[in-house]
Amino acid sequence: MDEETFNLSIRKFLKVVGVSSQREIEQAIAQALADGTIAGTGRFPVTMTLELPAAKLKAKFDGEIQLE
Repeated sequence: MDEETFNLSIRKFLKVVGVSSQREIEQAIAQALADGTIAGTGRFPVTMTLELPAAKLKAKFDGEIQLE
């Protein structure tokens, strides 16, 4: 295994996930605000699941999105 290639591919994947996830969250919150589903204040629980079936990895990460 080439450690440098491995680490670079992980970073590339995480960058895509980070940017794409932020965009999805922003769009979902904007739509929920427009629909009146949520108010412009509050805290919302959020969960991210990372799966790598070949390595039998399934990791869950919990957090919170705050609007104020």
